[in-house]
Amino acid sequence: MSDAYGPADEKESVATLEAALAAGIRHFDTADVYGNGHNETLLGRVLAGRRHDVFLATKFGFVGDEHGQVCVDGRPERVKSACESSLRRLGTEVIDLYYLHRRDEHVAIEETVGAMADLVSEGKVRYLGLSEVSAETLLRASAVHPIAALQSEYSLFTRTPERTVLPICRELGTVLVAFSPLGRGLLTGKLKSRAHLAEGDYRREMPRFAEGNLEKNLALVAVLEAMALAKNGTAAQVALAWLLAQGEDILPIPGMKRQAHLQDNLGALRIQLTPEDLACLSRLSEAVHGQRHNPHNLRFIEDK
Repeated sequence: MSDAYGPADEKESVATLEAALAAGIRHFDTADVYGNGHNETLLGRVLAGRRHDVFLATKFGFVGDEHGQVCVDGRPERVKSACESSLRRLGTEVIDLYYLHRRDEHVAIEETVGAMADLVSEGKVRYLGLSEVSAETLLRASAVHPIAALQSEYSLFTRTPERTVLPICRELGTVLVAFSPLGRGLLTGKLKSRAHLAEGDYRREMPRFAEGNLEKNLALVAVLEAMALAKNGTAAQVALAWLLAQGEDILPIPGMKRQAHLQDNLGALRIQLTPEDLACLSRLSEAVHGQRHNPHNLRFIEDK
């Protein structure tokens, strides 16, 4: 709603957030880096007077360095200042779930999580989360303070967590929050070519959306579309229904920039998939072309 996926439309964003609240959605996820704070401010404004009705999650960690490049800062002093800034922008006294957006390779995870745990003791944060870390890092962090949620990319086209962090999450009782559950729009069936990506849309730099790869991946999406047609649904609904079927401890957070996306995604709750359907869909990941990130962004991800 603030950057990354083409131009922002604040009026539509507010209307979509209002519609989500009316539909019963209560889990809202943002980050200080989204729109350089704009997204937290937007969400705080919409939730004013309704803060206690929702479960609010935000993330910290990404910053710009002295050369104008993006890096991760997980130093204890940064943890404290980032939280204070997020609380101010969100217009709240407490954050329900506070994530480290990516691990700082120069700071021991125990130090970062220790500072995050202090925020819990101070009543500024209720639960702690990590994002895109390895199973080893999750275990080390959990020895300092319980990690309520691990946010990782997980979808029909990105199955990495199944063989890396998900088993450890289940041992620890940590919920897996699946971001980009629709493959950044690829699994919706609505994206038909690179021409549909606006200038500035960062998917233009992602290997799965590159010429040659995109066409092959869209051929896989056609399987989703065919199944959706048989079930009187959409490709997005089938993709989300598959993810919901992977376990009650997996919470998908599809990006919903417009009201139409919101209504489409909610329709996943009525899609019934048979064991045969699930097996058929699960095979799609074997033929996906291109990595989920470009080399620059992969630098920040432990759980590759």
